[in-house]
Amino acid sequence: MQTLLPKRLTPSAFSPFGEVLFFDPERSRSVNDGRALRFDTDTRFDHASPDGEPVLAVYRASGGPLPMRLLTFERHPLSSQTFVALSAERFLIVVAPEDRAGLPDLERAEAFVGDRYEGVNYARNLWHAPIAAIGADGDFLMFMWESGSSEDCVFHHLHEPLVVGSIQPSAE
Repeated sequence: MQTLLPKRLTPSAFSPFGEVLFFDPERSRSVNDGRALRFDTDTRFDHASPDGEPVLAVYRASGGPLPMRLLTFERHPLSSQTFVALSAERFLIVVAPEDRAGLPDLERAEAFVGDRYEGVNYARNLWHAPIAAIGADGDFLMFMWESGSSEDCVFHHLHEPLVVGSIQPSAE
């Protein structure tokens, strides 16, 4: 059984897999008669199906402690997928590039810990574990395009669990 140690979610560490979403006050501008600041991220949503339509959903993810056992990976060949933590204090992101057989390459998998008000935009077709709250249950805003086909979400069930261990000190 393989154990993966998560690290702190940062834009540079996560860049091979997509984008980290957060508010950057240094790159924001005043809007709404000065009552708000707006920060436009560099994220661009990617979708490949002309038949798809945008879907905005709220997920309530069951919380749990680390270490956590993962049994399933998924990918979305037709769309990038975005999750933003609404109420989850911490959440787990596990990603894996594709191996030669087109399955998740667990030897190159990486795990990250995100905090409340952060989010991720998974690159289209990237293998990733389902979103998971660390600690208490948490709500997430999810955005992607869906066409109604089986290609909206492709699952791969692992033969043995991938264990995500305790948070590394640099992840704190």
